[in-house]
Amino acid sequence: MQWEHVHGPARAVMYGLLGSQDESMARSLHDSGWKGQPLKPLGLTAPQFKGAPKKRGVYTTSPEGSVWMGSPVPEIAAVLVSALASRTEIGWGPVRLKIRGFTVDVGASAVDGPVELETATPVVVKHESRYLLPGDAHYVERLQHNLAHKADVLGLPVPSGLRVLEAGPRRRFTVRGAPRIGAQVRVGMEADARFVEALRSWGLGLDTVQGFGWIR
Repeated sequence: MQWEHVHGPARAVMYGLLGSQDESMARSLHDSGWKGQPLKPLGLTAPQFKGAPKKRGVYTTSPEGSVWMGSPVPEIAAVLVSALASRTEIGWGPVRLKIRGFTVDVGASAVDGPVELETATPVVVKHESRYLLPGDAHYVERLQHNLAHKADVLGLPVPSGLRVLEAGPRRRFTVRGAPRIGAQVRVGMEADARFVEALRSWGLGLDTVQGFGWIR
C-alpha cells in the first residue's frame, strides 16, 4: 500500500459501513457529532497485516491481517456490527480487503483506579494548530483536555493524573492531502472503569475516526 492509503481512507470506510445500515445516523455523526457534541465516538485502525515484511518507502501487506473498529455507544456499535456482517469485502481506498470473518471483542473488564493504556496507532494531539509529540510543552494538557471532553460526551467521570510512560517514534501520514503527525504512546491515569472500557473502543487523542489513537 502507498503511505497515503494507510490512514487516508479510514474515515470514508467507517461512514460507508454505518451508512449502509443507517444512513441517517451516519449523516448525523458526520455533520454534527453525537448528541450536540462535535466529537464522533468512533475508532478504528488502519489495516494491520500479519507477517508483512518491512520495506523502505512502502506499507507492506500480506494475505492475512485485521482491522479493529469500535464505538463506546451501543447504538452505533450495533449498526457497525450489522454492517460488517453483511459484507464480504471492504474497499480501503484502492485496496480490496476480503473479509474472512469478524469477532465482537468486548475486552477484559476494567476496574476503577490506576490503569495503563497502550496504543496500536499513533496518537494525534494539537495545540494552536500545531501537532505535538510526547515531551512537547502542552502535550499532556491537550491530551487530558481531549479525555475530559470524551468523558463529558459519555456522561462519565473525568480521569485524572494523566502521564506518558513511554512513547514511540514520530510518525507522519498524509490524510486527504494534509499531514497528521503523532506517536504511539503508553499512558497511565486514574479512571472510572466504565470510561476505560469506552476508550478501548474509541481511542486516545484526535482523529480516531481516521484510524489514530486506537488502544491495544
